[in-house]
Amino acid sequence: MVVVKLVARRLIAAVLLLLVLSLLTYALLALSPGGPERALLGDRPATPETIAAIRAQFLLDEPFPVRYWHWLSQALTGDFGTSITVRQPVISMLSERVNVTVTLALLAAVVTLAVGIPAGLAAGIRRGGRLDRSITLVSLVFLSFPPFAIALVLLYGFAIQLRWFPVYGTGDLSHYVLPAIALALGPAAVLTRHTRAAALQVGEQDYITFARARGLSRFGIWESYLLRNSALPVLTIAGLIIAGYLTGAVFVEQAFSLPGLGSLLVQSVTQKDIPVVQALVLLSGVVVIVANLLVDVAYVIVNPQIRQGRA
Repeated sequence: MVVVKLVARRLIAAVLLLLVLSLLTYALLALSPGGPERALLGDRPATPETIAAIRAQFLLDEPFPVRYWHWLSQALTGDFGTSITVRQPVISMLSERVNVTVTLALLAAVVTLAVGIPAGLAAGIRRGGRLDRSITLVSLVFLSFPPFAIALVLLYGFAIQLRWFPVYGTGDLSHYVLPAIALALGPAAVLTRHTRAAALQVGEQDYITFARARGLSRFGIWESYLLRNSALPVLTIAGLIIAGYLTGAVFVEQAFSLPGLGSLLVQSVTQKDIPVVQALVLLSGVVVIVANLLVDVAYVIVNPQIRQGRA
């Protein structure tokens, strides 16, 4: 019952949030200087008749409320319009590129979990030791570097100099290794620090002291106490980590020339392709909202106090 009420409240809030997000995005694109007709014409001469025909074709000469309502009424039926510059349906353009971004995000998630959680637990257990200081220093370094800087370093070192991985483009799994690492190192550092803080807090509890006094092995304490009780604070940042994949993918895909949603967003914003930008922004919003909803549901399931309605 608690989970059902939580999901219902979150869904109502998600619908309102997506409406506000779409309105703000549409308004910012409409208020920005220039227009898509300039991108369509390129270097060709722009006569007033040509510009007027293009604006009439894409309803650019209509008032802002009329244009937004026309887009929203179509979007509610699943039709996000046609790209202004490419002249293809927006849904087909997204479907052609979504596999690249999803593959990149999944590999980055694997790297983040495989590095962040063990490193954070190890640092928390070895508090104040050499391992703890080393892990804290490395995580601080990766937090200080943006994804595109890490991408350039990996690209130069492992693709150009050592030639272990492809330089750019898509293909087999090897094309995604370096981009996934570049995308995952920042979130892995965040996850490491939060896991370390959670492990430190759990390690100070009385039941950990009693478990050690009973002679439980370190692996038993990890499995029975640290992992389970440290999962609650870590779950709270999972939504932020997924959002980091979306924002970081824009720069990583550009650095490695991956034809994903991030590179499509940069191209569409440059060309003021309003239907494509609108669809990408809404898709990003849906992903973040769904991720946070799943995190909230997992938090309720893991935490018995919330599940039983006592907190």
